[in-house]
Amino acid sequence: MTGRLPLALFLLSLLGPSTSWGAEGPHPKAPTGSITDEAPLGAWLKDQGIPVLGLGLIRDGRLKEVRVYGNLPGGGAAPLDTLFNVASLTKPVTAMVALRLASEGRWNLDEPLSHDWVDPDLKGDPRLPKLTTRLVLSHRTGFLNWRWQAPSKKLAFTFEPGTRYQYSGEGFEYLRRALEARFGTSLEALASRTIFEPLGMRDTHFTWGKDVDETRFALGCNPKGSPYKLEKWSQANGADLLLTTVEDYGKFLVAVMNGKRLTEAVHKDMLHPQVNVKAGKSFALGWERYDLGGGDFALAHGGADEGVQTQVFLFPNTGQALILFTNIDDGYKIYGPLLKRFMGQQGQKVFEIEMAK
Repeated sequence: MTGRLPLALFLLSLLGPSTSWGAEGPHPKAPTGSITDEAPLGAWLKDQGIPVLGLGLIRDGRLKEVRVYGNLPGGGAAPLDTLFNVASLTKPVTAMVALRLASEGRWNLDEPLSHDWVDPDLKGDPRLPKLTTRLVLSHRTGFLNWRWQAPSKKLAFTFEPGTRYQYSGEGFEYLRRALEARFGTSLEALASRTIFEPLGMRDTHFTWGKDVDETRFALGCNPKGSPYKLEKWSQANGADLLLTTVEDYGKFLVAVMNGKRLTEAVHKDMLHPQVNVKAGKSFALGWERYDLGGGDFALAHGGADEGVQTQVFLFPNTGQALILFTNIDDGYKIYGPLLKRFMGQQGQKVFEIEMAK
């Protein structure tokens, strides 16, 4: 479980073949080639060695197109309702659950999470009262991405909570445990009531339950196209491993852009920059944010697991969004060309911010 590949990794593909660095170390050269607006995507994707691509386009604040290209590793064309593990695209969904509960007046973004949950590794730590939902959603907890990355293999604060940015899946898992403790039910049940059922997300699950159709799952592959072993999970993870379709996640993104299920005040808070990451880039609540100038901005998030590369871009002011799901380790290599093809000048501005020193 890795949970995320930094946006810079695949944006480097816009510059041509290169060696890029991600969360897990150096990646080999990955030529992407260019693609014109008229070129057929299916043939191009085959040339790039992409087993399955799920692509969604939101225009004018509505999900206008869902496309799925390629063949499932088990054989046969991937259907429009192909199921993907979307890795860290789980995090914005978990964030929306907390924000919806805040809109209902049942959750306080600035209340210490220790009121509901204390991880045994942190028991007695004087910094616990500073750990809040707001800090989790903006990656200011002070936690590493995962506790197993620490020499002790235990959860610990690496800096004072709230003082700076550091991406962390552990933070979202901490939030999951606090939510489940407060409401006495699973994250899956909370998400179903607050998000999935109201938005009609019938194919979205945190776990492999009886409703998951394994025959539609885009099993992850290595860069040679060989599938990994199928692993199913019965425990929800607030940071990773969400199962969904392009259509379902498109419905979710439409809600994010339009503020559905949130009060106006909470929606405004969600979009507001919480911590600067670099010039022109910050983290809001659950989303990376790019300031494009003239009051325009973009939201983005990505995910990476074994055999998984996913990315979404949202442009709320123009009602546009792009969804990209792939089931291969180096799927990021096609994101730059597709961002440029479908998002045009706005996509180019995001690229320029990400590439600037």
